[in-house]
Amino acid sequence: MKNLEKYNKQIPRYTSYPTVPYWENNLTETLWIDEVKKSFFKYNKEGISIYIHLPYCESLCTYCACNTRITVNHKVEEPYINAVLKEWQLYLNLFNAPPLIKEIHLGGGTPTFFSPKNLKKLIIEILKGCEISQNHDFSFEGHPSNTTEEHLQTLFNLGFKRVSFGIQDFDEKVQIAINRFQTFDEVNSIVKTARKIGYNSINFDLVYGLPFQTPKSVLHTIKEVIKLKPDRIAYYSYAHVPWLKPGQRRYTEADIPNGEEKKILYTIGEQLFTEHNYKDIGMDHFALPNDELFVAHKTKKLHRNFMGYTTNSTKLLVGLGCSAISDSWGAYSQNCKDVETYIEKINSNLFPIHKGHILTAYDLKIKELILNIMCKDEFKIDSSFSFNFENFNELVKDNLVEIKNNSVVITPLGKTYLRNIALVFDKRFWDSIPTNNTFSLAI
Repeated sequence: MKNLEKYNKQIPRYTSYPTVPYWENNLTETLWIDEVKKSFFKYNKEGISIYIHLPYCESLCTYCACNTRITVNHKVEEPYINAVLKEWQLYLNLFNAPPLIKEIHLGGGTPTFFSPKNLKKLIIEILKGCEISQNHDFSFEGHPSNTTEEHLQTLFNLGFKRVSFGIQDFDEKVQIAINRFQTFDEVNSIVKTARKIGYNSINFDLVYGLPFQTPKSVLHTIKEVIKLKPDRIAYYSYAHVPWLKPGQRRYTEADIPNGEEKKILYTIGEQLFTEHNYKDIGMDHFALPNDELFVAHKTKKLHRNFMGYTTNSTKLLVGLGCSAISDSWGAYSQNCKDVETYIEKINSNLFPIHKGHILTAYDLKIKELILNIMCKDEFKIDSSFSFNFENFNELVKDNLVEIKNNSVVITPLGKTYLRNIALVFDKRFWDSIPTNNTFSLAI
């Protein structure tokens, strides 16, 4: 772990490039409309992606850094879904042909907060008048404690074949700290139900670095997970950002494994996954060899967008709902984070833009390079790139990358440090190095 101290710095996660703190907020509604029209005209034939943010949860998971709204009042469901459908209509009004839908993902929040009836209404109305790609990928996130057989069956009947369950940890002490509860038996039951219905890919979200986690507790959690044999596992690093998410103040830094202690937790998971035939995709993702995610990685067809890793490479991503982010390939637009403001703008027939960024030609070059780093384990650089040459040489010296046949190839060790490799080429970061507490730690 000699590289840990050197590379465990506060750096971006590279969900996008430029990363959100460097967006210039130079996007107006008129410019966004133009960008969407251009993107749809150019890329619809290859299909588009839709992300729908469903923010409601019945209780606050204190570790969570997502945009959520806590309530037990389910009367909020219908007005929110109506607003999302109105927003989708704003986009349909811009398209000059029926959209070809290649990907839909329901995220949150807790999508299974919504009743099966309301989710059915949402998806049926979204797909009305659209074409569906033959190799489409529809997926949703479910809480093991409130996902029902009716949820699973309803969405399966609408074309959903993949589900992601938020497990995080099975240890009781950790669950109390993060206010997230589900037993092994609950998870086992819902996984069996999903497989019986016909879901062909089940993902588990796990988090390392949570309060009160120890090597022993993490080992137990992962052994329990492996018994259920999910097709994919996302083993995320906990991002401690209490200045952004006050719920994380329920515990202190003294309760959280950091540095080498946290790295040990990751290594335990990585070793156990590997021993049980899971393949390292990158950025904390693992998959069984027959899962489409690994197949896409192996064949260099893996893609990454605001929804995470995906087997579908689409240039136009439409984000619907409060705080959702859209990507036209040449521009980003994030919706208002507040539910009431979002609904108010939609009801006024306005795109609910909170902030955005129009990419420069150089931004696009770096965006594509970072996608190659994250998805293909190799990339090419040329004289037109402005990058931190000294830090690049350090990557080579530390065996994170190597030069082969005019390409830069990421080593097995380097897959743990993809964010650090991408950072070398982040011109906006080096031109204006941020103060502390802008980003989470790399490990």
